[in-house]
Amino acid sequence: MTTTTPTSTPGSPPDDGSPGTSRRRRLLMLTGGAAVVVVLLAGAGLWWFFRDDAPAEVDLATAVEQVAPAEEAADNEEAPLATEAAGATSTTNAASAAEAGDISGTWTVDTSIGEFDYESATGSFAGFRIEEELRGVGSTTAVGRTGGVDGTITIEGTTLTTAEITADLSQVTTDDSRRDDETLEALNTDEFPTATFVLTESVELPDGAVDGDPVAVTAVGELTISGVTQPVEIPMEAQLVDGVIVVVGSLDLVFADYGVAVPSAAIIVSVEDHGVMELQLLFTPAA
Repeated sequence: MTTTTPTSTPGSPPDDGSPGTSRRRRLLMLTGGAAVVVVLLAGAGLWWFFRDDAPAEVDLATAVEQVAPAEEAADNEEAPLATEAAGATSTTNAASAAEAGDISGTWTVDTSIGEFDYESATGSFAGFRIEEELRGVGSTTAVGRTGGVDGTITIEGTTLTTAEITADLSQVTTDDSRRDDETLEALNTDEFPTATFVLTESVELPDGAVDGDPVAVTAVGELTISGVTQPVEIPMEAQLVDGVIVVVGSLDLVFADYGVAVPSAAIIVSVEDHGVMELQLLFTPAA
């Protein structure tokens, strides 16, 4: 007669064939399986929260493509309000002036063009990009943006003589609302809700700027964040499109230079001590 020796799962009680032992083995197996599921779900949750699906960096060609269709659509719609009609006339006049080789005057950030959305902003905005390493997730790019921008520039002939831009940092949003509070705290928006850039040196616009060619310039000025002002030189690209001056720019900043704290959390392994400030601005002639 052949005798079969009861088998057991490592770490579980030996199976002597009794009902009690079998129940304990099944309980351990179920508990172990549940633990695996919890770990997998937790990992999936972390991936969802910290996944690297950051919006693309600012790009002049993309910004111009977003503006041109909006301008064409505006031309095909009747403006029911006098203010809208005035705005359309102002843009048309600017386009005519540009065709005549003259873009002199004061231009303002126009937030009525395009829309501000964290993932696909088609209007004016300012923001930042930071590289970080997360435990169990890897490298990600944290991005924050605000559509609360305002400002003016003045052009005399082909020279940019003045520029002052303001961004409302208290309106900064990220990929998840749970990130927003830490971001606002790091930027100290309770005390200093706005950031500003003021041009300190005139900029001679390159040939072709009035003709609608894309141009690259460097804006030398003073940048104020969290109440701290530093001299900066911001590389920018610009293009005149149907009476709208489209401007994009970005600059790497060291947080400590502006008294901005580096965010910290249990999940964060490391965060770079610097990040990229970026902006996309759409200007139309001042009324």
